[in-house]
Amino acid sequence: PQDHAFIATLYNFANKYNIKYILNGGNISTECVRNPMEFLYYGTDMPQINDIINQFGTVKMETYPFSPILKHKFYLRYIKGVQVVKPLNYMPYVKEDALQLLADTYGWTPYPQKHFESRFTKFYEGYWLPERFGFDTRRVQYSSLILTGQMDRETALEKLKKPAYNPETIDDEFKYISTKLGITVEELRNYFNMEKKFYWDYKNQQSLFKAGAKILKFLGVERSIKR
Repeated sequence: PQDHAFIATLYNFANKYNIKYILNGGNISTECVRNPMEFLYYGTDMPQINDIINQFGTVKMETYPFSPILKHKFYLRYIKGVQVVKPLNYMPYVKEDALQLLADTYGWTPYPQKHFESRFTKFYEGYWLPERFGFDTRRVQYSSLILTGQMDRETALEKLKKPAYNPETIDDEFKYISTKLGITVEELRNYFNMEKKFYWDYKNQQSLFKAGAKILKFLGVERSIKR
């Protein structure tokens, strides 16, 4: 939900103020391997979002910013001329060198894992996904680093032996997240233990996305592959 809001706000702002270029920190160096759709499906599938809201929503989403994929993949790109530029793909980019530069220049302290700058994402990727669905996002992250020569396989396997979350503080994380969501800890734990659902259990546009991806790949616009 938060990523969709970020993206929608960004594109809506660019559209409103006629901004033609959006700088993006995405890069091939550390993100050449994509997450499987079983665990991280398209966040801009509006039929699916609307289906979930209609089934489970309790409040109106009148002020929440939405951005259908056709809007920012086609309309804004080809009609409005808004281009997403990823500068890190145009220069040598090594993760550890970048972290060291930030530490030396700004006194920055790195967080334990990618996406852990957000406490919610830390809980979701560090605990919820691996413990509930058996999917550890570090496998994808480390695979990218291995393929680009920034980590060896043995180091990755050794890191994966330890959980991404701290077992000693996970109860505090449950309290924090449940408070932010406006529910009780017991309710959050009930969600964790309930029957698992996946994107195919709800209305979706996967077939349209696949067709669009093939067309964009044929035209040389899109090079990434999502499975």
